[in-house]
Amino acid sequence: MGAATYTTLGGLAATLAYGAGYLVLTDSMNHFDVGAFLESTSPYVWANLGIACCIGLSVIGAGWGIFITGASILGAGVRAARITTKNLISIIFCEVVAIYGVIMAIVFSAKITGRLEAGPDGLWSPQNYLTVGITGANAAVADAADPQLFVKILVVEVFSSILGLFGLIGTLI
Repeated sequence: MGAATYTTLGGLAATLAYGAGYLVLTDSMNHFDVGAFLESTSPYVWANLGIACCIGLSVIGAGWGIFITGASILGAGVRAARITTKNLISIIFCEVVAIYGVIMAIVFSAKITGRLEAGPDGLWSPQNYLTVGITGANAAVADAADPQLFVKILVVEVFSSILGLFGLIGTLI
C-alpha cells in the first residue's frame, strides 16, 4: 500500500475520531441515534448499496490483479522476452473473473422486488481478484526462470480462477 492509501485511511480515522470525541465531550450523543437511522433507511438503499459494492469492488479488484500481473510480466520480460505474449493469459483470467461481479450485480438487481430479505453481498470479490493476480505474477516469474513451469503454474492459476466461480455460485445461492 502506498502513501496515498495511508493518508486516506489516516484522514478518515482522524475525522471519525474527531467526530466521536466531539459527540462524547459535548454530551451530544443523543443527536445521532444509530437505531433510528437504521430504521428510517429504506431496505432498497441497502440492496442497491450491495449491488454497487458488487460492481465497484470487482472493478477495483480486477484492476489491482491486472496491475500486479502486468508489473511482473514486464519485470520478468526483461530477463526472458519470450514470456510476454504467453503470459497475457494471466491478465485475461483477471478480466474474466471481473465479469463475476457484473453478473452478480445483474442477478441481484433482478431480485429486487416488493419484499427484500437479508442476503449475501459482493464483498468476496477483492480477495479473489488478488489471488488470481498474484498467481499470474508468479506465473510470469516462474516462466522466466524455467520455461517448463508455465503449464504447471497455469493449472494453478486456473484453479484460483475457479475459486472465484465458487464464490460467485455461493453468493448467488
